[in-house]
Amino acid sequence: MSGYPRLVGDIGGTHARFASIAHAGAGLTDFSSHDCASFTGLTELLRHRLAMSQGRAPTSCALGMATPVNGDLVRMTNLDWSFSIESVRRELGLSRLWVVNDVAALALGIPALAPADLHQIGGGAAPVAANRAVIGVGTGLGVSGLMHRSGIWVPVTGEGGHATLAAETAVEDDVLRLLRRKFGHVSAERVLSGPGLLNLYRSMCQIRGETADDIDPAEITRRALVGDDDRAAEETVQCFLAWLGSAAGNIALTLGARGGVYLGGGIAPKMQRLFAGSMFRARFESKGRFAAYLAAVPTWIVAESSNAALHGAGRALDLES
Repeated sequence: MSGYPRLVGDIGGTHARFASIAHAGAGLTDFSSHDCASFTGLTELLRHRLAMSQGRAPTSCALGMATPVNGDLVRMTNLDWSFSIESVRRELGLSRLWVVNDVAALALGIPALAPADLHQIGGGAAPVAANRAVIGVGTGLGVSGLMHRSGIWVPVTGEGGHATLAAETAVEDDVLRLLRRKFGHVSAERVLSGPGLLNLYRSMCQIRGETADDIDPAEITRRALVGDDDRAAEETVQCFLAWLGSAAGNIALTLGARGGVYLGGGIAPKMQRLFAGSMFRARFESKGRFAAYLAAVPTWIVAESSNAALHGAGRALDLES
């Protein structure tokens, strides 16, 4: 098992969150959050965070990062950073630096969640050791899975957020037509993410013959939540949740995730009140002959306060020791 103290991090395209683990069995402490845009790269960010550490300096570090991780050289998908894991480790004097995909880290943290960390939306009781799917909806759209093997949970990493997005309604056809003109290939992430929510809002305004307001994704969500008499924002969020249901159902079928689908990241928790009145669950189950199969599969929103990705990053160090 890797040494202690440990530094664990969850680094997305916009924000980076860190915590410390003092010793084996200890909880997370010494939390901090940082804007990624304030740093030129990972080395500068980690140097800043290490200087803030309370108590003994960490000897090991594990990071969940929003990008594919295949070897020593890492390039961020939604952030202009690239680095060598080994070079960063040496430069910072760490005995261990382990980097995994951020949604794989989130997945590894799922089994340890308390009931209070989860909000169920439909489905039944999940078989204990059945496969699980994990979807991270934030600056990007990440997809991972969990499989139970020899008594431990093993993550399945992939890039499902970049799979082609399919339409099921006439409005979605219109949205895809507009987005294809801009992007060519329209992946799920082009709609089901923070920037994607803005793409969807602008498309909905264009379809409605309206001029889109100069607002950010958080404001779109706020207007939909408070009923701010902004039909474009309300329809955008409802379309977003319906499309998310379709994508989540596809992922559940692909992974055989009878153990449930977990929605993490920063967006789903903020929209939690809107799920019940949305088409999310109907579209999740709307898979023809496999509708009954999916009707039994629970879907969950993971609370941001659960720190699942940080717990999972620490778990990744144990698995790879």
